[in-house]
Amino acid sequence: MNNASSTDQTGLLGWLRAHRNWCLIVLLPTVFVAVYYYLVASDQYESEAHFVVKTSDSQPAAPSGLGQALTLVGGASSERDALLIADYLKSHDAVSALQSRVGLTQRYRRPEADILSRLWFAVPTPEQLQRYFNGKSDVDVSSETGITVLKVRSFRPEDSYRIVRELIQLGEGRVNTLNRRNYANAVAMAQRQVGEAETNLSRVQGQITRFRSDERDFNPQITGATRTSMVSELQGQLAVARAQESSMAAVLSSNSPQLIAVRQRVSALSRQVDAETSKLSQGPGNVAAGMGAYEEIKIRQEMAGKQFEIASAALQRAREDARRQQLFVVPVVDANMPVRALYPERTKTVITAFLALQLIYAIGWLIAAGVKEHAA
Repeated sequence: MNNASSTDQTGLLGWLRAHRNWCLIVLLPTVFVAVYYYLVASDQYESEAHFVVKTSDSQPAAPSGLGQALTLVGGASSERDALLIADYLKSHDAVSALQSRVGLTQRYRRPEADILSRLWFAVPTPEQLQRYFNGKSDVDVSSETGITVLKVRSFRPEDSYRIVRELIQLGEGRVNTLNRRNYANAVAMAQRQVGEAETNLSRVQGQITRFRSDERDFNPQITGATRTSMVSELQGQLAVARAQESSMAAVLSSNSPQLIAVRQRVSALSRQVDAETSKLSQGPGNVAAGMGAYEEIKIRQEMAGKQFEIASAALQRAREDARRQQLFVVPVVDANMPVRALYPERTKTVITAFLALQLIYAIGWLIAAGVKEHAA
């Protein structure tokens, strides 16, 4: 028995010596990896949530199937907007918000966390905390459906669940912030145009008021029409008086009191017609000049009024467009409370490490063999 045992030990030692390079490069590191993952590495629990970032008037990313179903829920998914929110959830802003809300440092330094998996720093810098958390979380946006899959791992099920819920709330908060900014930016220019049109309209209204005050004429158009009508009436009376004068001169003497009275009336009407006619088109403050200035101001007023109406309509359209283009988050799958540790993937990791080391060893052996053959 002793001889057989000694022979086995000698054979094993001989095999180890013969394959010492393979043992050092492949076997020993694989054993270390297996010991760590099976005996030391802590269980990690993953919580997962799915959501879609939508606008009410965007075109669906998928023409059928799930894309149509999501469109019926409240608009089509926007991959660009989803990527924007996904980028935020991995940013230092989101990590900082999580640190203040749930205490990431404490949750990733749990007593059950092993030395290699846990957060090493009790007071990490923002960059260290972000780098560590990005290794424990994953945000993936599907280009086909627009669904964003959010995953978080930690050392306790309730921690993973809480962090995912907080991240969803942070994403919704970011969406609301973007909506407010986009709305303000969309209507800002339209509001400036309305303000400019309103200022222009007020300036023209002031010009009309000053014109009426300076000219002491509320509406030169009405005044001009009234004076024109009065001149026409006087001219009619003058024509009647002249006809009467002509008929009376044919039958009465030139010294007749009746004819003299008619001639005086004709003379008075003629002077009045000349005076009123000159007021229409001649001299300072004439009706024609005042009416021209007033009509010019009225044209500017009409143009300013139309400009104000157009700007107001553009502002209303900008507001409606901004509301239609607002983003909102639609939950597809709520965060789950994990009951079984999915990580670390022990067997997969050990096998992968063994195969990788074996590949490295094989490449090294081939290189060494080639060098020996070349040297020979």
